[in-house]
Amino acid sequence: MFDIDQNSNKGKILNLLYRKRELTKLDISNEIGVSVPTVISNVNELIREGFVEESGVAISTGGRKPIIVSFLPNSRYAFGVDINPDKARVILTNLDLDIKYDAEFLINEVRDIDSAMKKISEIIKEALEFTKVDEKKVLGIGFSLQGTVDEKELVLKSAINIGIKDWNFRKFENLFEFPMFIENEANAAALAELKIGIAKEERNLVYISVSSGLGTGIVIEGQLYKGKNKRAGEIGHMTIVPHGKLCRCGRKGCWEMYASQKALLNEFNELSDTKIEKLEDFFKLLDARNEVAEKCMENYLDALATGIQNIVLIFDPHYIVLGGEISGYSDVYLDRLKDKIFIKNEFYSREDFKLLPSRLKSNSSILGASLLPIQKAFLIEEQVI
Repeated sequence: MFDIDQNSNKGKILNLLYRKRELTKLDISNEIGVSVPTVISNVNELIREGFVEESGVAISTGGRKPIIVSFLPNSRYAFGVDINPDKARVILTNLDLDIKYDAEFLINEVRDIDSAMKKISEIIKEALEFTKVDEKKVLGIGFSLQGTVDEKELVLKSAINIGIKDWNFRKFENLFEFPMFIENEANAAALAELKIGIAKEERNLVYISVSSGLGTGIVIEGQLYKGKNKRAGEIGHMTIVPHGKLCRCGRKGCWEMYASQKALLNEFNELSDTKIEKLEDFFKLLDARNEVAEKCMENYLDALATGIQNIVLIFDPHYIVLGGEISGYSDVYLDRLKDKIFIKNEFYSREDFKLLPSRLKSNSSILGASLLPIQKAFLIEEQVI
């Protein structure tokens, strides 16, 4: 939990050190406009509470050497949870989003979402016991969810891929001892990319989440764009093949039916006598020059490139970050994908935007979920339009 008034001098000092990581007491005084004795008094309190420490002295041109005050990332923690059609994953992170505990379970191991939430609460207890983290130091639990969400009311409005509509997470508040937060998984991933990812502090980007489905997190001028009804980013349901494959949303030819991880594996299994379930197995076959795998990869890249071309024309981003498990294999296909995006194109050049694989790979969305309570605690401005 977090019981510091963020508008108090102590709260302002803590937030400043969270952002800057280390400063002298004189620097702190100048930054927030309070006297050095006030800084010293509040810093001493923060030291006693375990948030900061005195970590050395700064270079001085004369007189007493100024003492450096450093922020301690292990002073508080947050849980992140990612729920998708196949599995649920739970992590415990510190304030730097370093993972301290990581566990998952298959969705088919539980009966329904109520059972899944109970299982998650059990894993959280196991995590606290294993890591010896005091639950009073946990800021909250963030959920990364596929579909559209109302984060203020804690309602999952619609999740086509897991067959859920208007699911209120408030009914589960009694399972946890700390605040809950929810966010769309692609938006959560975009937040993580902005904080610690390959596009750190970039102001215009589109994060493409490639998993069992396909979604995007859109950042415009440093702000997460959700739209009037918070449906922005559901680009996986953009039609790229009129009258094409039937999607679970009821429409035909949706992008995710051709460019999601599931679509790639499904096409291979339809065309091959060899059946696979894991992306790793597909890329092993591709590496072995399996003809069916090569054909499926070519079709997949065509579809992925088509959607990315549309994204570039609509949003004109500086960065496009490709996330999900498939980003871990980008050395195999990224150059070919870029060739397909830029071929016979008069609207943009290779210098206009960067297409990059996520360094966070399949961790982006769950780290973004863990970031949600941290943002709230440290008054990081809610950058949403």
